[in-house]
Formats: sequence, structure tokens, C-alpha cells
Amino acid sequence: MARIAFIGLGNMGGPMAANLVKSGHEVLGFDLAASVLKAAEESGVKPASHASQAVKDAEIVITMLPQGRHVLTAWTDILQTAAQNTLVIDCSTIDVESSRKAHEMAKAASCLSLDAPVSGGTGGATAGTLTFMAGGSDEAFARAKPILEAMGKKIVHCGEAGAGQAAKICNNMILGISMVGVCEAFVLAEKLGLSHQALFDVASTSSGQCWSINTYCPVPGPVPTSPANNDYKPGFAAALMLKDLRLSQEAALASGASTPMGAEAAQLFALFEKQGNGGRDFSAIIEMFREKV
Repeated sequence: MARIAFIGLGNMGGPMAANLVKSGHEVLGFDLAASVLKAAEESGVKPASHASQAVKDAEIVITMLPQGRHVLTAWTDILQTAAQNTLVIDCSTIDVESSRKAHEMAKAASCLSLDAPVSGGTGGATAGTLTFMAGGSDEAFARAKPILEAMGKKIVHCGEAGAGQAAKICNNMILGISMVGVCEAFVLAEKLGLSHQALFDVASTSSGQCWSINTYCPVPGPVPTSPANNDYKPGFAAALMLKDLRLSQEAALASGASTPMGAEAAQLFALFEKQGNGGRDFSAIIEMFREKV
């Protein structure tokens, strides 16, 4: 079993670290929030007073942080302490440019690195059923895979440095666009007198089927496990969807890609967040469409 340092123990990182403990790994954790660190300790994570303490003697370091600037700051500290050939994995969702910079920093410190953002939300983090999209060398991926398998059910090597972030950004742009379309369809169905169940029964088994309807239906009833049945408690918060859509648009601008639907989805979720809904599940945006945006 491995000695692992885990930096960032919030809503996603905390349960991910707990699953590593359940798999028999020794996990030393650090988070700036004392309450979060205490909760992780209750799940078997050994608390550290600062990141460098957690990283010292660790074979593998995992970060799960909000933005690219946080990752670069943390990796600057981590790589000053980490021994050569330490494997450093970033599971945050950040911009591709920052991810590639982090890889360069690791290479300069003679460490292996992997960007491995996740899909599956807090439920998947708790259940250990996340999907990991990994970018980095074959050697780094081979070392990381058994560790990631303790936290997820599908591990995909997408390519070299930054490829995991690229895959995550593209995937979540699809998700944001599809959820908007599904929500619009259900609002139209309501106006036409069609029941939620009737539309679900048709669309979920025909050409309209997609994850946003089959698994995460934005209205109560058809999919009992969807956040719509729990007053849109996330799940995947609208603020996080907006973050990912903005990352997709930054990437589109930098690469010269045309993403008009992604841009429109980003604008709609920005409006939804501005109305005070950032902490609600992203599927709650259906309520904004009912109000005739």
C-alpha cells in the first residue's frame, strides 16, 4: 500500500481521500479549513499542519483545489519538499495552460505528474465511482492507475500533459449544453400539456436520450435519484458548471474553436448564478426557463 499526501479535502477531496484509506493506503491530508481537516480525520485521514508536512516522505501527492492559480501555488510548495520521482496528481478541474505549467514544474523537480480531473460529482466521490480523465506520460499513468481505481470505476488515459483537462472541459461543455436543451424541452412540454413522465418515457428511449435526461432528469418523478427530487440540492452545483463552461470558452478562444452553443450555455448559467442560484444543482436552471428568460 502507498503513502499518499492529499491536499484539498473539501466536498470532493474529502470522500476521495476516505476511499483511499478504505483501500488500505496511508493518507496524510491537509486543508486550509480546520473543520474540513477534522472531518477528514474522522474518516481515517491523518491530519497535517501544512502541505509540506503531508508531502514529506509521500510516494504520491494528490491535489484537489478550486482553480489553476491555487494548483500552481500548491505545487510550488509541494515540489520543494517532494522527493525525486514522487508522483504528483492533480484532480482539480482547471484551465489547460495552468495544467501544462504544473507538469513543467514537476518535470523540473524530477517528479512524475498527471492531470486527472474527475466526473461523477459528490455522489461519485463518496461511492468511489468517479471517472478519471488523465493526461501525462505512460509511466505516470501506470503508477497512478491503481490509486485512481480506489476512487473511481473508469480510468481513461487521454494523452500527454493537459489532455485530461481538455477532455473534462469538452465533456462538461456537452453536459451544460445538453442540460439546457433538456430543460427547455420539459418547459415546452408543460406548456403543451404533456406530462413529465410521458416526455421522459419517449425521450429517454428514443433519439432525445442523453445523460441529462436518462440519469439526471431535471423534473421530479421520472428518475428518483436526480436532484430534482431533493429540492435541487447538489449534486453538481450551478457555480461549478459555470466555472467549467467558462473554462471551455477560454480554451475555445485560445485555440480558435467555434463553440456558439457552449458560449450561449455559459451566458445562461451566468445569469442563473447572478440570480442567487450558484449553490443549487445545475439542473435547477429549468426554473429560470419557466420564468421566460
